[in-house]
Amino acid sequence: MDKTIFYAPNIQQDSTLPQDESAHCVRVLRKKEGDEILVTDGKGNFFDAEIVEAHQKHCVVNILQTIVEPKPWGNYLHIAFAPTKNLDRIEWFAEKATEIGIDHLTPLLCRYSERKEVKLPRIEKILVSAMKQSQKAVLPQLDEMTSFSNFIKKPFDGQKFIAHCYPQEKKLLKTIYKTGGNVLILIGPEGDFSEQEVQEALKCGFEPISLGESRLRAETAALVACNTIQILNG
Repeated sequence: MDKTIFYAPNIQQDSTLPQDESAHCVRVLRKKEGDEILVTDGKGNFFDAEIVEAHQKHCVVNILQTIVEPKPWGNYLHIAFAPTKNLDRIEWFAEKATEIGIDHLTPLLCRYSERKEVKLPRIEKILVSAMKQSQKAVLPQLDEMTSFSNFIKKPFDGQKFIAHCYPQEKKLLKTIYKTGGNVLILIGPEGDFSEQEVQEALKCGFEPISLGESRLRAETAALVACNTIQILNG
């Protein structure tokens, strides 16, 4: 399979493509009635569909076949990160993590955070685009920005890690992670987590990890963590 994918999260209840997808299908790609297209709901399904009404604002399709497409990895990968001041770097991480494979993204508000808010619609569009570009049928969940203290108290069924730069005995992620298991990784801002935040996380069951000898930018560290997990599970 290597063809244009259209995203319609409610395709099984509503046979009309969203307006932006309708415009891309009909106005940009010049699709017409009778043409077959590939649609995903972002929930693990592809749909072979036939266009029955080629309208650039509300393209209507008829589902011909449903193809269940399990994600390529068997575990659940959740990365919670403090967004950088530069929005382009946040978007770059979100795009590449989706291409590599991730289930859940949570922007964190930390003591030393450079950015206090994140506009989700732009990032959501990037996640959708990256999902389609990488031929996936699962769209990562994206949360509203959450305070660090509230987030670390939430239950998680799997291993929990925090990457920080303070002097402390830390094992490499690749050696401490149990292959195949669900995993949640905390990545701090450019100025790192505060020492108090690190201690709070440890009390909540997070284990300290290292991502290697190099001092990485926040978005690079997050992507290295994502890629490491996927390579280990490969």
